[in-house]
Amino acid sequence: MDEKNKISIVIPLYNEEESLEELHKLIKVVLERNSSDYEIIFVDDGSTDNSWEKLKEIKKRDPFVRCIKLRKNYGKSSALAIGFNHCTGDIIITMDADLQDDPEEIPELVSKINSGYDLVSGWKKIRHDPFIKKHTSKFFNFVTSKISGIRLHDFNCGLKAYRKEVISSIKVYGELHRYIPALAHMQGFKVTEKIVKHHPRKYGKTKFGASRFVKGFFDLLTVLFTTRFIRRPLHLFGTLGLISFIVGAGITIYLTIMKFLYGEYLTNRPLFLVGILFIILGVQLFSIGLIGEMITKSLNTEKDILVKEILD
Repeated sequence: MDEKNKISIVIPLYNEEESLEELHKLIKVVLERNSSDYEIIFVDDGSTDNSWEKLKEIKKRDPFVRCIKLRKNYGKSSALAIGFNHCTGDIIITMDADLQDDPEEIPELVSKINSGYDLVSGWKKIRHDPFIKKHTSKFFNFVTSKISGIRLHDFNCGLKAYRKEVISSIKVYGELHRYIPALAHMQGFKVTEKIVKHHPRKYGKTKFGASRFVKGFFDLLTVLFTTRFIRRPLHLFGTLGLISFIVGAGITIYLTIMKFLYGEYLTNRPLFLVGILFIILGVQLFSIGLIGEMITKSLNTEKDILVKEILD
């Protein structure tokens, strides 16, 4: 690793008391062997076990450790956001606290960043997760790749490396932590992935649940709308409105022809009401797009535009 860069390790956790001592030791071995300037930030996301007591013991022994405890369980995205706000490193490494991420991968992740990338996402090519989690993740990664336009195999791997500029420009909330590579790519950052080791869970049980899959889908839509269409709402609502209007107009034209050529009644045809409904919906969607465009033009959206370099 490049010793000129300060390394920040950000570790969100929830009820991982059994793994913290071992995780800290493994990280220390790697960092002391490769870097002289680093910090380890543990973010306790409202744990109800003895995780915080364990962290206080670790902090007493290690001045390079910083500990943050949240008042309740806000979720991984919020814990990461707090960790990002408090880290001071040039390169930030995130990893989970369950010992499934291998700290030995840290030097290679940093090397990838130093080679010119802004974000390096881990790829758990060989996973040691429950069957349901493993296969829902495959589906999720496939859909996310298609929608976001960036080809990655594992968006949700906890082991990632970032330049500080990336975490400074991306707002993480809800379940958006799993979409950070997509968000970074859409903002013009150079993103890649690296195959990393993935270990079986040693202590406790996974926090994965079916509800997180549903929430993740809605957050994917949030990512899509707030990145691709935030400055051009008419492109989205106008397209949907135009399609709806064309369908409705086609239905009503067809029924009108049937009326005049074959004398068929329209009042007893539900299809006629469907056509009118599509026309009204199309006009409404198009109007929403126009209103969105006017709001966008009235706001100073240029402050969200990122400048990579300026030569005077």
